[in-house]
Amino acid sequence: MIQRSGSGRRILTYPAVHPCEAISPQTLLNSLITLTHIICSYKSKFIASNNRNARETVRQIGVVRVFLEEIRDGQSGLSASAVLCLSELHLAFQKVQLLLEDLTRDDARVWMLMNSDRVANHFRVLSRAMGTALDVLPLGSVNAPVEVKEHVELVTRQARKAMFEVDPDDIRVVEAVRSVLVGFEKGVVSGESHLKWVLEYLGIRKWSNCERQVKFLDSEIEVENLTEEKREVGFLSSLKGFMCYCRCVLFNVVDGERGRRSETKCSSSEVLNRLNVEDFQCPISLEIMVDPVTIRTGHSYDRSSIMKWFRAGNPICPKTGEKLKNMEVVPNLALKRLIQQYCAANCVPFAASDHRNRDIGKTRLVVAGSLAAEGATKMVAEFLSGRLHVGTREEQNKAAYEIRLLSKTSIFNRSCLVEAGVIPHLLKLLSSADSVTQENAIAALLNLSKHSKSKDAIVENGGLDLIVDVLKKGLKPEACQHAAGTMFYLASIEEYRILIGENPEVMPALMEMIKDGTDRAKKNALVAIFGLLTHPANHRRVIAAGLVPVLVNILTSSDSEVLVTDALAILSTLAEKPDGSVAISGCKALDAIVRILNSSIPRAGKEFCVSLLMALCLNGGNDVVLLLVKSPSLMGSLYSQLSEGTSRTSRKASALIRLLHEFHERRSSGPMARGVLPQERFVHVR
Repeated sequence: MIQRSGSGRRILTYPAVHPCEAISPQTLLNSLITLTHIICSYKSKFIASNNRNARETVRQIGVVRVFLEEIRDGQSGLSASAVLCLSELHLAFQKVQLLLEDLTRDDARVWMLMNSDRVANHFRVLSRAMGTALDVLPLGSVNAPVEVKEHVELVTRQARKAMFEVDPDDIRVVEAVRSVLVGFEKGVVSGESHLKWVLEYLGIRKWSNCERQVKFLDSEIEVENLTEEKREVGFLSSLKGFMCYCRCVLFNVVDGERGRRSETKCSSSEVLNRLNVEDFQCPISLEIMVDPVTIRTGHSYDRSSIMKWFRAGNPICPKTGEKLKNMEVVPNLALKRLIQQYCAANCVPFAASDHRNRDIGKTRLVVAGSLAAEGATKMVAEFLSGRLHVGTREEQNKAAYEIRLLSKTSIFNRSCLVEAGVIPHLLKLLSSADSVTQENAIAALLNLSKHSKSKDAIVENGGLDLIVDVLKKGLKPEACQHAAGTMFYLASIEEYRILIGENPEVMPALMEMIKDGTDRAKKNALVAIFGLLTHPANHRRVIAAGLVPVLVNILTSSDSEVLVTDALAILSTLAEKPDGSVAISGCKALDAIVRILNSSIPRAGKEFCVSLLMALCLNGGNDVVLLLVKSPSLMGSLYSQLSEGTSRTSRKASALIRLLHEFHERRSSGPMARGVLPQERFVHVR
């Protein structure tokens, strides 16, 4: 009956559950007493805003707790009307607990402050509800000491009359924050002492405290963007801009960042390493789920797949066959976050669930969200550019790290940073002897290289050679993999594809990374090579560098479906030309390709398999076709792609079936007719 934290409840919402009518008085009493103990434990916690109202509510409930314990210890029965009153009290206490939980969250202090009016009103309403429940409670029928009853009567009167106004100090700080936001809109920089006074009031004394506020506000913006009204998006964006500005300008030290970041990263990696891509695939479509939902049996499916299943007249669970009482689905947000983390860690595109969500995401990334957020971001960009230019080594490293964070997801942030001229300064830091500074600089450049204007700025400032140096001999493996990722984005420009390919050190460095790097490094190197392949001369350079055997080795030895899919993408591109087909055929890759086509690899991998086999048949001659015709499992896999694959895969599979069928018919009339696949395995596909 008691609400637990971590249930996915959104802040400032209070989904309490009314005790059932059949509950026993003793169970209800015990649950109420447990609730009061939880609520009273908040006395020792820091409450940044609405502190006076929170303390008064906890005090009142502390008095009620003594009363409830007396009833429990008195071992007397409770009338039906008393049980009803206690049930209403239980409902109010649940909401009080959730309200106090919100007020003591260390990541939501600025948001709770700015909602002080709303929070004070919640306290007022809940206090009235508590007073009403106690007022109608038949005290005469309850076995408790007289003085305890008198205390309860006093609390009842106080609860019903208390005003629960917003604390005057809260009002002053709220006005101060609003004045800063107005200044951001006008391009006016607030004094640091003014900002520090606000943060001190909220107990935000470290960089990490500030960063937690930013992450919370960002998550709220994401949720608010999914609502129809999007009422709070602008204000949330403004507050996020405010906290980002404070984080960048007021704090010189990223406290405990290295240890905490690596610890978090390790923990996240451990979770993801225990999971396979199959854990994220919809049991119906076998594709990575975009919008996972859970049905009554507890199994999760992609929303579009399970709804299609239900619409087809199947009121059962696809996995268990259990008949469902109803076909309601519940979003599985925890699984969705895990899938997003997995996709981010492996550079797998994570599509939005529909056009509306895609439009929301695009709009959110391109614009600042509010005038105040726009002004704050521009000021931060100018500040960080100045720190990179004339700051100490520590200040430059911190500025590079802040740019790395700001440029990670927001197109608008990237635009502001590029306009502020941070790229030439970041390029200089690539030669730093400090490994952390170098990593932060190249990671920031990787994020910025996704912006259209940044590519020219990087190349025009001599960045290509500097990035190649990091690719070859970066001080940390992470710096090398970020350099490979940056190469991929630079290679999206034809002119730069040529320049990168002409550098004799690029291909060997990327190949070395594919051989010996982490999975993430291998992924970045593979996508960089794939990006370079659209220039014909790079096609020849990849083959000459001896990359084909390395790619085939991934097909035969890697457990990562992501890496296998990327290797297949490169091989299928190389096989489009005769020299590429010859190189692949020389590595005896056919068996591995057919095996992968027969596996549970996602659709993209199967499409690359079919494309690769088709190209090898066209460019490799009859020897390749004969080997494929003799493969006992190939035709079944190709036929399955006619119905299970994408439309493009289906067309390619159909063409390959036709090619193999025609070859079989020609060979059937000759001396090699025996030993070839039986005739009934082939049908004409039109």
